[in-house]
Amino acid sequence: MMGPFVALSGAMVRGFVRDRTAMFFTLLFPLMFLVVFGGIFKDAGVSKSKVIEVGQVAVLDSAPPGAFDQVLEISKQSDLAKALESVRKGDYAAAIEADGDKLVVHYSAADQVRAGVVRGVLQSVVDGANRAGTPQRFTLDTQQVEDKSLKSIQYFTPGLLSWAISIGATFGAGLTLVEWRQKKILRRLRLSPVRTATIVGARVSVSALVALAQLAIFIGVASVPYFGLKLSHNWWLAIPMVLCGTLAFMSIGLVAGAVAKTAESANAIVQLIVMPMAFLSGAFFPLDNAPGWLKSFANLLPMRHLVTGLQDALVRDGSVVSVLTPMGILLGFAAVLTVLATRLFKWDDV
Repeated sequence: MMGPFVALSGAMVRGFVRDRTAMFFTLLFPLMFLVVFGGIFKDAGVSKSKVIEVGQVAVLDSAPPGAFDQVLEISKQSDLAKALESVRKGDYAAAIEADGDKLVVHYSAADQVRAGVVRGVLQSVVDGANRAGTPQRFTLDTQQVEDKSLKSIQYFTPGLLSWAISIGATFGAGLTLVEWRQKKILRRLRLSPVRTATIVGARVSVSALVALAQLAIFIGVASVPYFGLKLSHNWWLAIPMVLCGTLAFMSIGLVAGAVAKTAESANAIVQLIVMPMAFLSGAFFPLDNAPGWLKSFANLLPMRHLVTGLQDALVRDGSVVSVLTPMGILLGFAAVLTVLATRLFKWDDV
């Protein structure tokens, strides 16, 4: 059975390489976004102002209600270790605690703009309290929780990579299915001794190979000194995340290819699904300041879980446990849509 599998895989790879449009949108187009965003925002970050108040912080508690609503969203936490871990993971911009007359801000350098906003706001709070003539004189101390070399490229590389993977997988599956149906290749394969499992295996293998190539290219480009991507110790967890994401978006492509009559319509369906999903999933920009309903909707989208999973793997030094949930969601999504695609699948145009 390896002969037909290798032959089909080779034909798919050659077709992909010869298709300049597919090559452009799968590899070069997403990479252009990485280069542009990396150059523009290499010394900046994305907007976020969620902070954790650890224990009782008199300077914050005595502020008028709503004093920080425009710049900070304050949550309370009693465990400093858990608060610092939340900051390291990027869930919060800073953790604030009181040490006598000292206000200690543990901030995240994953976002220089966000960290600067937090420090600036709290410095003004301390200055205001001191000017008010309170008996206690307050000072501000800041401590970075991450490696000093952490840059904003850490934040959006996983998102752009997720978008690239989604494009490659959906287009690869959807357009191949439509073109092979139009050119009667599916009819010939159905009449040949090649098993359906061999055809599916070849398509999955080629898509996985393309996705791993995208991973390698993105890491290679983002890691050059100009951009300065620093990989976490568990960066290799991105490999199974990429494979699970590929399966999820291949299932979307299969559904699009099953219902589309032409390659143009398949292209339109894929674009209408993938592009809005990229914006709604935080692949391009974070959703920290988005409405609650939008965040809840984003959690229903497979790209959101691919983005968060790759962030945990590539830059947040997440453990195996941290990526199991997004991987499980992606595989479950793939299973459901694959079943739907099999119900809609047609060997030939009717």
